[in-house]
Amino acid sequence: MKISPLQKARYEYSPKLPGMLRNGISEICVKEGEETQSVADQEAIKALFPNTYGKKEITFERGENTSAPKKQVVGVILSGGQAPGGHNVICGLYDALKATNPDNELFGFKNGPSGLIDDDYLVFDDKYIDEYRNTGGFDIIGSGRTKLETQEQFAIAADVCKKHGITAIVIIGGDDSNTNAAVLAEYFAANNTGVQVIGCPKTIDGDLKNEDIEISFGFDTATKTYSEVIGNIERDANSAKKYWHFIKVMGRSASHVALECALETQPNICLISEEVAAKKMSLSQIADYIADSVEKRAAKGMNFGVAIIPEGVVEFVPEFSALIAEINELLAGAKADAFNALPTWAEKYEFIKNGLTKESFEVFDILPQGIQQQLFLERDPHGNVQVSLIESEKLFSALVADKLAQRKAAGTYTGKFNPLHHFFGYEGRCAFPSNFDADYCYSLGYNAFMLIQYGYTGYLSKISNLSNPASEWVAGGMPITKMMNIERRHGEDKPVIKKALVELDGKPFKFFEANRDQWAEETCYVYPGAIQYYGPAEVCDLTTRTLALEQE
Repeated sequence: MKISPLQKARYEYSPKLPGMLRNGISEICVKEGEETQSVADQEAIKALFPNTYGKKEITFERGENTSAPKKQVVGVILSGGQAPGGHNVICGLYDALKATNPDNELFGFKNGPSGLIDDDYLVFDDKYIDEYRNTGGFDIIGSGRTKLETQEQFAIAADVCKKHGITAIVIIGGDDSNTNAAVLAEYFAANNTGVQVIGCPKTIDGDLKNEDIEISFGFDTATKTYSEVIGNIERDANSAKKYWHFIKVMGRSASHVALECALETQPNICLISEEVAAKKMSLSQIADYIADSVEKRAAKGMNFGVAIIPEGVVEFVPEFSALIAEINELLAGAKADAFNALPTWAEKYEFIKNGLTKESFEVFDILPQGIQQQLFLERDPHGNVQVSLIESEKLFSALVADKLAQRKAAGTYTGKFNPLHHFFGYEGRCAFPSNFDADYCYSLGYNAFMLIQYGYTGYLSKISNLSNPASEWVAGGMPITKMMNIERRHGEDKPVIKKALVELDGKPFKFFEANRDQWAEETCYVYPGAIQYYGPAEVCDLTTRTLALEQE
């Protein structure tokens, strides 16, 4: 197989481990902390997890290893969307497992949680693992979005583990995947299967974090990848001086990616969904906010700019959320068939006009026709609008164009507005992991095995103190139930890991807020350039601006 020089060099990179994990397996001991409770709904979560709730947080330290020696057969699953560094979690897990006992085995269940249910797996060896060290993607075993949530699934999983003598399962995923890990751990414990379950925090969206989980893996690499290209676009905009670039980035439920990219590149505009919701901003207000920047820059002869748009921002606009709710009701049941049977858009438009409230139709009517049609053509399996598919970057540029046309007619605006559109999403999910993510993920995997070796279950692998050099990182674990609350999902109360939204009183947003007015009017672009893997540590091992500001 032909490989690039960079890929060959990355195979040979040795990830850095936290100091206490470098001492050798025999010199790692456990320090237990306080008992924990869930972030909310304590009684309800405790009732659902009687065997795994309230466990103590733990930290690994230098000292005599007191774990009971036994052969470990571990299964690993990649769950959900890809994130840079996933391969290194598996490599770290494999290396720790083999360093403890060469007879230990690591099973990789293929294509996500369904691999465990279908008993579809491979057994890792050195040759196979070595081809994936420090590389991006999830192609080492594939991923999937199957949820482990029914008693039937749990029973099958227990049988598969028993068949292979598996002693532990490691699930690498985001908030939903680690919720599944906690539920599976509870089932295994309640049924005395002897199988442990450990989770690892993954998502490029950055919304799996709290006081214990400082950052989810993949966020560093993905945002650096997007920021490189945004910086390139800024440079091009400042060179051509004739285009406004509207750039949508991933982040449906939270705006961490958009905020981090803004901190890295200092664009003219960056919308933060959480602020839109807090201020109850309308589409018109958002369009005016962007148009103000366009007008002020045009007055200085700068008919160009860059605006970053989080993919889920429209869901945070109260009037748009109300519109979506009405559309979902409008097309419920047989009414959807009646709507779809109408032969022309004009007839469908009248159907919509007659079916919506006056307020929601006024919102609908200001949307570009292409966006209007997207709301009715793209449905999820439950018949609801797939908001994440809305081209919000095109929506806002069209609304801004309308605002500028009004201002031009009123004589207050004389500039030119030529918008271009981009969506950066999949480009960042499988990039070569940055040194930070390569090190962090390897440590998460190595640490996950130490949790297994010491008998913990229902825990998340935890590496902290991450804004400092890797030698000062702290390894340990926290019960997954600590992060949980009860939320309404599909008409039922469900235990889920609470998503972390951008905190409007947090240091990263406050820094952005203090500088954005200047960025909106002046050209203050920063060009981060490509991720650097070899060279000075201050260049190659940089953490995100978000994490650096949070831990100042």
